Amino acid sequence: MSTDILLDISGLELRYGAAVAVRDISLSVKRGQLVAVIGNNGAGKSSMVRGASGLVRPSAGKVMFAGEDTTTLPANKKVSRGLVMVPEGRMLFPDQSVQDNLILGAYSHGGLKSARSRATLDKVLDLFPRLKERLNQQAGSMSGGEQQMLAIARGLMAEPELLIIDELSLGLAPKIVDQLIRVLADLNKAGLSILLVEQLASYALAIADHAYVVANGRVARQGPSSELARDPEVMEAFLGKKKSAA
Repeated sequence: MSTDILLDISGLELRYGAAVAVRDISLSVKRGQLVAVIGNNGAGKSSMVRGASGLVRPSAGKVMFAGEDTTTLPANKKVSRGLVMVPEGRMLFPDQSVQDNLILGAYSHGGLKSARSRATLDKVLDLFPRLKERLNQQAGSMSGGEQQMLAIARGLMAEPELLIIDELSLGLAPKIVDQLIRVLADLNKAGLSILLVEQLASYALAIADHAYVVANGRVARQGPSSELARDPEVMEAFLGKKKSAA
């Protein structure tokens, strides 16, 4: 496998009991890429990244990360290798302070004991000044947008090689989504590889290099995001635009 490929998912299948959530999905992310996964609710997008990140063990297929077979590794082992996910619904520790949530993000690096982690914290707070103002506030008392900022910041504290973000826009106002999309684009330009799972296709396709369309637990289409954004069927199914008459 080329060392240029950071994440390589092949033939992935995920089951919840007798129900098959993901069937034979293959996907790859190259170093430095921002790859989008789009699709409707229930398409299998979140199940796929849960399998990739180690939260759910695949029933078939392989997950290679940085040249290593990580298919059966649990999530904490993958985090220590640089594969980090910001989960759908944020999954913060609501009764803990903003600062404590950020420290927990650096758990695999010893919290804030190292100068490197403290430097990462400074960078994260520069990226999200609002969090800097609320370091001692309980995470659960913040707005949805602030909580999503914290979830991303916590992921960055783990110093990821690949950051997976599941449903960035969930429950957020368009203005906040615009702001967070700009942050992701800037992080990617600075060299961070990102896999963005997003139901609002227009946001994801606007900043992604490559995109996958997932439907019924399978990859239905893939290609450069600019091409998919112009594809009439994709536009109608996911962007709410009608195909022009022949």
